[in-house]
Amino acid sequence: MTGSPIDTLADKTPANVARKIKGLSDRTIAWIFVAPTIFLLLAVNIFPLIWTIRLSFTNYRVNRPNRDVEWVGLRNYERILNDPDIWNTMQATAHFLIWTIVLQVLIGFTLAYLINKKFKGNDLWTTIIVFPMMLSPAVVGNFWTFLYQPQIGLFNYAVTFLTGGDPASFSMIGDVHLAPWAIVIADTWMWTPFVMLICLAGLRSIPDSIYEAAECDRASKWRQFWTITIPMALPFLMLAVLFRGIENFKMFDLVVQLTGGGPGNTTTLTSIDLKREAFEKWRTGYSSAYAVILFVTVFGLASIYVKALNKVKER
Repeated sequence: MTGSPIDTLADKTPANVARKIKGLSDRTIAWIFVAPTIFLLLAVNIFPLIWTIRLSFTNYRVNRPNRDVEWVGLRNYERILNDPDIWNTMQATAHFLIWTIVLQVLIGFTLAYLINKKFKGNDLWTTIIVFPMMLSPAVVGNFWTFLYQPQIGLFNYAVTFLTGGDPASFSMIGDVHLAPWAIVIADTWMWTPFVMLICLAGLRSIPDSIYEAAECDRASKWRQFWTITIPMALPFLMLAVLFRGIENFKMFDLVVQLTGGGPGNTTTLTSIDLKREAFEKWRTGYSSAYAVILFVTVFGLASIYVKALNKVKER
């Protein structure tokens, strides 16, 4: 009878190797299995980060590899922090970030609260609502580009149906004042279902016994909502804000497909500006400093927010 593959492998293992393996501790064996993953992490994440920080102190340009590299110190950081165009880009990013989070949390929590109430067709409506987040951002960008067309777009016709104006009287992606709201609406449509699912998980984690006890105490539905539902779902709401905040801070593909950063620089977010500095102007050292500043900003804000989230969970 043929032995198992493990027994066959053990029989073919040289005696000196077998003795060495038997002498290894569990901790050493664990490190042997973990080492490839750690090496891959260092190669893919840690080393590029360290190399980027190093380049941020130089005038290196990747399209001029034979040019002498000069150590410029903090000059790149100083130029970035004193550049008004960078601050305008930060302002556009903050506008996009704040409004998308506010709208997605409000609409997402409302949808989750309604779906949490059992009714006929509950699963069907959940599937329909979740559908946008399954699409590629490039597809969503193209889809909304057609919707925003002044002549044939359904969005303009829907707005003018409610207001009684001319559909061709405005352009969502061609107007300086409307373009920022165009990307906010498109991103909200796409990612509100994600927030809804997180909020729905939070609502369904609340035990029914708490509501039953509140009803025994003759608490109204409104009071139950503010004293039970909101406090117990708050950690999930904050988690949704964290996820969407990080993702929207580095938003790129949807905006590029929808507006390309225009008109002018109205919808140029930091990720788009960074790409232009690095791969269009080829200012590698400057763009490296730009990337480090963005990384420190996101990491610092996320760390503070996570501490606040942990405090809410411990209550």
